[in-house]
Amino acid sequence: MRIARLNTPAGPQYAVERDGTWDHVMDPFETTLRYTGGTTTHRDAVFLAPAAPKVVLGIGHNLTLNDHPLPIQAWHKSVHTIANPGDTVTAARNRGNVNAEGELAVVIGKTAANLTAEEALDHVLGYTCVNDVTNVDQNAVDERNFQGKAGVNYTPLGPWIETELPDPERTGIDVYVNGTSMANSGTFNLPSSVAECLVYVTSWLTLEPGDLVMTGAPGTAVPVKPGDRVDVVVEGIGTLSNAVA
Repeated sequence: MRIARLNTPAGPQYAVERDGTWDHVMDPFETTLRYTGGTTTHRDAVFLAPAAPKVVLGIGHNLTLNDHPLPIQAWHKSVHTIANPGDTVTAARNRGNVNAEGELAVVIGKTAANLTAEEALDHVLGYTCVNDVTNVDQNAVDERNFQGKAGVNYTPLGPWIETELPDPERTGIDVYVNGTSMANSGTFNLPSSVAECLVYVTSWLTLEPGDLVMTGAPGTAVPVKPGDRVDVVVEGIGTLSNAVA
Protein backbone atom coordinates (compact mmCIF):
# COMPACT_ATOMS: atom_id res chain seq x y z
CA MET A 1 0.00 0.00 0.00
CA ARG A 2 1.14 3.51 -0.81
CA ILE A 3 0.56 6.28 1.72
CA ALA A 4 1.00 9.89 0.66
CA ARG A 5 0.68 13.26 2.29
CA LEU A 6 -1.03 15.67 -0.08
CA ASN A 7 -1.31 19.42 -0.31
CA THR A 8 -5.05 20.11 -0.49
CA PRO A 9 -7.19 23.27 -0.24
CA ALA A 10 -7.99 22.22 3.35
CA GLY A 11 -4.32 21.75 4.23
CA PRO A 12 -2.03 18.69 4.43
CA GLN A 13 -3.97 15.45 4.07
CA TYR A 14 -2.85 11.84 4.37
CA ALA A 15 -4.18 9.52 1.69
CA VAL A 16 -3.78 5.96 0.45
CA GLU A 17 -3.79 4.85 -3.16
CA ARG A 18 -6.85 2.74 -4.00
CA ASP A 19 -8.51 1.98 -7.33
CA GLY A 20 -6.69 4.72 -9.21
CA THR A 21 -7.29 7.56 -6.73
CA TRP A 22 -5.84 8.86 -3.50
CA ASP A 23 -8.44 8.22 -0.78
CA HIS A 24 -8.08 10.48 2.25
CA VAL A 25 -7.55 8.92 5.70
CA MET A 26 -7.66 10.32 9.21
CA ASP A 27 -4.39 8.88 10.52
CA PRO A 28 -2.10 6.48 8.61
CA PHE A 29 -0.60 5.22 11.87
CA GLU A 30 -3.85 3.72 13.14
CA THR A 31 -4.14 -0.05 13.06
CA THR A 32 -7.45 0.22 11.20
CA LEU A 33 -7.56 3.07 8.72
CA ARG A 34 -10.49 5.48 8.87
CA TYR A 35 -11.44 7.04 5.56
CA THR A 36 -12.83 10.58 5.44
CA GLY A 37 -14.71 10.11 2.19
CA GLY A 38 -12.55 12.66 0.40
CA THR A 39 -10.45 11.76 -2.64
CA THR A 40 -7.79 13.29 -4.85
CA THR A 41 -7.15 12.18 -8.42
CA HIS A 42 -3.65 11.28 -9.56
CA ARG A 43 -3.73 14.26 -11.89
CA ASP A 44 -4.51 16.68 -9.07
CA ALA A 45 -2.20 15.17 -6.45
CA VAL A 46 0.45 17.56 -5.10
CA PHE A 47 2.79 15.57 -2.91
CA LEU A 48 4.27 16.76 0.36
CA ALA A 49 6.97 14.94 2.31
CA PRO A 50 5.03 11.78 3.25
CA ALA A 51 5.94 12.00 6.94
CA ALA A 52 6.29 14.86 9.40
CA PRO A 53 8.82 13.39 11.85
CA LYS A 54 9.92 14.87 15.12
CA VAL A 55 13.19 12.95 14.82
CA VAL A 56 15.34 12.37 11.73
CA LEU A 57 18.33 10.08 12.16
CA GLY A 58 21.13 9.19 9.78
CA ILE A 59 23.15 6.01 10.07
CA GLY A 60 26.94 5.84 9.92
CA HIS A 61 28.28 2.33 9.31
CA ASN A 62 31.55 2.86 11.10
CA LEU A 63 32.82 -0.72 11.23
CA THR A 64 33.80 -0.71 7.56
CA LEU A 65 35.33 2.77 7.64
CA ASN A 66 37.59 2.85 10.68
CA ASP A 67 38.49 1.04 13.89
CA HIS A 68 35.60 2.41 15.93
CA PRO A 69 34.35 -0.36 18.28
CA LEU A 70 30.70 0.11 17.29
CA PRO A 71 29.45 -1.31 13.99
CA ILE A 72 26.75 1.36 13.71
CA GLN A 73 26.33 4.91 14.91
CA ALA A 74 23.52 7.38 14.38
CA TRP A 75 23.39 11.16 14.11
CA HIS A 76 20.58 13.70 14.15
CA LYS A 77 19.56 15.75 11.15
CA SER A 78 17.29 18.72 11.70
CA VAL A 79 13.63 18.25 10.82
CA HIS A 80 13.83 21.80 9.45
CA THR A 81 15.81 20.42 6.49
CA ILE A 82 12.95 18.22 5.25
CA ALA A 83 11.74 19.13 1.77
CA ASN A 84 8.84 18.01 -0.39
CA PRO A 85 9.15 16.24 -3.73
CA GLY A 86 9.79 18.95 -6.30
CA ASP A 87 11.15 21.49 -3.81
CA THR A 88 14.43 23.18 -4.70
CA VAL A 89 17.53 22.35 -2.68
CA THR A 90 19.55 25.48 -1.92
CA ALA A 91 23.20 24.47 -2.13
CA ALA A 92 25.21 26.22 0.57
CA ARG A 93 27.80 28.45 -1.14
CA ASN A 94 31.49 28.69 -0.31
CA ARG A 95 31.32 25.70 2.05
CA GLY A 96 32.76 22.99 -0.13
CA ASN A 97 31.34 20.44 -2.52
CA VAL A 98 27.70 19.37 -2.30
CA ASN A 99 26.65 15.76 -2.71
CA ALA A 100 23.26 14.23 -3.30
CA GLU A 101 22.95 10.92 -1.44
CA GLY A 102 20.21 8.52 -2.46
CA GLU A 103 19.03 6.35 0.42
CA LEU A 104 16.21 4.16 1.67
CA ALA A 105 14.38 5.80 4.59
CA VAL A 106 12.41 3.94 7.24
CA VAL A 107 9.21 5.51 8.58
CA ILE A 108 8.39 4.26 12.08
CA GLY A 109 4.82 3.06 12.54
CA LYS A 110 4.53 2.62 16.30
CA THR A 111 6.48 3.42 19.44
CA ALA A 112 9.82 1.64 19.26
CA ALA A 113 12.13 1.14 22.23
CA ASN A 114 14.80 -1.50 22.88
CA LEU A 115 13.81 -3.47 19.81
CA THR A 116 15.12 -6.93 19.06
CA ALA A 117 16.11 -8.04 15.57
CA GLU A 118 13.07 -10.31 15.45
CA GLU A 119 10.54 -7.54 16.17
CA ALA A 120 12.25 -4.53 14.60
CA LEU A 121 10.45 -4.55 11.24
CA ASP A 122 7.08 -4.96 12.97
CA HIS A 123 7.50 -1.36 14.16
CA VAL A 124 7.96 0.00 10.63
CA LEU A 125 5.05 1.63 8.82
CA GLY A 126 6.88 1.62 5.52
CA TYR A 127 9.71 2.97 3.42
CA THR A 128 10.34 5.99 1.25
CA CYS A 129 13.05 7.66 -0.83
CA VAL A 130 15.33 10.24 0.73
CA ASN A 131 18.10 12.48 -0.57
CA ASP A 132 20.53 13.15 2.29
CA VAL A 133 22.12 16.26 0.77
CA THR A 134 25.53 17.00 2.26
CA ASN A 135 28.28 19.61 2.05
CA VAL A 136 30.72 16.75 2.09
CA ASP A 137 33.89 18.79 2.77
CA GLN A 138 32.46 19.80 6.14
CA ASN A 139 32.66 16.21 7.37
CA ALA A 140 36.39 16.59 7.95
CA VAL A 141 35.91 19.49 10.37
CA ASP A 142 32.59 18.56 11.99
CA GLU A 143 32.35 14.95 13.09
CA ARG A 144 28.82 15.58 14.41
CA ASN A 145 27.54 16.03 10.83
CA PHE A 146 25.78 19.31 11.67
CA GLN A 147 27.53 21.78 9.39
CA GLY A 148 27.45 19.64 6.27
CA LYS A 149 23.82 18.62 6.55
CA ALA A 150 21.99 21.70 7.80
CA GLY A 151 21.27 23.48 4.52
CA VAL A 152 17.92 24.66 3.18
CA ASN A 153 15.85 21.71 1.93
CA TYR A 154 18.76 19.31 2.53
CA THR A 155 16.44 16.34 3.18
CA PRO A 156 14.01 15.85 0.28
CA LEU A 157 11.63 13.03 1.11
CA GLY A 158 9.01 11.09 -0.81
CA PRO A 159 7.05 10.87 -2.95
CA TRP A 160 5.11 8.42 -0.76
CA ILE A 161 5.50 5.64 1.79
CA GLU A 162 5.43 2.06 0.53
CA THR A 163 4.24 -0.35 3.22
CA GLU A 164 4.88 -3.56 1.28
CA LEU A 165 8.47 -3.31 0.07
CA PRO A 166 9.40 -6.90 -0.92
CA ASP A 167 12.83 -6.94 0.74
CA PRO A 168 14.28 -3.76 2.30
CA GLU A 169 17.66 -5.50 2.54
CA ARG A 170 17.86 -6.04 -1.22
CA THR A 171 16.41 -2.85 -2.65
CA GLY A 172 18.04 -1.11 -5.58
CA ILE A 173 18.91 2.61 -5.34
CA ASP A 174 19.86 4.66 -8.39
CA VAL A 175 20.76 8.35 -8.61
CA TYR A 176 20.36 10.37 -11.80
CA VAL A 177 21.63 13.90 -12.41
CA ASN A 178 20.04 15.74 -15.32
CA GLY A 179 18.74 12.43 -16.62
CA THR A 180 22.13 10.69 -16.59
CA SER A 181 22.69 7.68 -14.35
CA MET A 182 25.42 8.56 -11.85
CA ALA A 183 25.09 5.80 -9.22
CA ASN A 184 23.65 2.29 -9.25
CA SER A 185 23.65 0.41 -5.98
CA GLY A 186 21.25 -0.71 -3.27
CA THR A 187 20.75 -1.60 0.35
CA PHE A 188 22.48 -4.93 -0.35
CA ASN A 189 25.73 -2.94 -0.30
CA LEU A 190 25.18 -1.59 3.21
CA PRO A 191 27.11 -3.36 5.97
CA SER A 192 24.19 -3.16 8.43
CA SER A 193 20.62 -4.32 7.85
CA VAL A 194 17.53 -2.22 8.46
CA ALA A 195 16.74 -4.35 11.50
CA GLU A 196 20.26 -3.92 12.90
CA CYS A 197 19.99 -0.15 12.48
CA LEU A 198 16.68 -0.05 14.35
CA VAL A 199 17.97 -2.28 17.13
CA TYR A 200 20.95 0.03 17.62
CA VAL A 201 18.98 3.28 17.50
CA THR A 202 16.22 2.13 19.84
CA SER A 203 18.74 0.85 22.37
CA TRP A 204 19.44 4.54 23.01
CA LEU A 205 16.40 6.48 21.86
CA THR A 206 12.67 5.74 21.76
CA LEU A 207 11.20 6.43 18.33
CA GLU A 208 7.58 7.44 17.75
CA PRO A 209 5.21 7.07 14.79
CA GLY A 210 6.38 9.18 11.87
CA ASP A 211 10.01 9.36 12.95
CA LEU A 212 12.54 8.75 10.19
CA VAL A 213 15.70 6.66 9.98
CA MET A 214 17.87 7.12 6.88
CA THR A 215 19.70 3.82 6.41
CA GLY A 216 22.86 5.12 4.73
CA ALA A 217 24.23 5.76 1.25
CA PRO A 218 25.58 2.53 -0.31
CA GLY A 219 27.91 4.24 -2.78
CA THR A 220 25.11 6.55 -3.91
CA ALA A 221 26.76 9.90 -3.10
CA VAL A 222 26.96 12.04 -6.24
CA PRO A 223 28.40 15.59 -6.62
CA VAL A 224 25.82 18.17 -7.68
CA LYS A 225 25.85 21.87 -8.48
CA PRO A 226 23.32 24.66 -8.90
CA GLY A 227 21.18 24.07 -11.99
CA ASP A 228 21.20 20.28 -11.63
CA ARG A 229 18.12 18.11 -11.31
CA VAL A 230 18.47 15.04 -9.09
CA ASP A 231 16.31 11.91 -9.30
CA VAL A 232 16.61 9.32 -6.53
CA VAL A 233 15.00 6.07 -7.66
CA VAL A 234 14.36 3.41 -5.03
CA GLU A 235 13.22 0.04 -6.34
CA GLY A 236 9.69 -0.85 -5.34
CA ILE A 237 8.90 2.70 -4.21
CA GLY A 238 9.33 5.31 -6.92
CA THR A 239 11.26 8.43 -7.90
CA LEU A 240 12.06 11.47 -5.78
CA SER A 241 12.94 14.50 -7.92
CA ASN A 242 14.40 17.85 -6.83
CA ALA A 243 16.28 20.69 -8.47
CA VAL A 244 19.44 22.26 -7.01
CA ALA A 245 19.88 26.04 -6.86
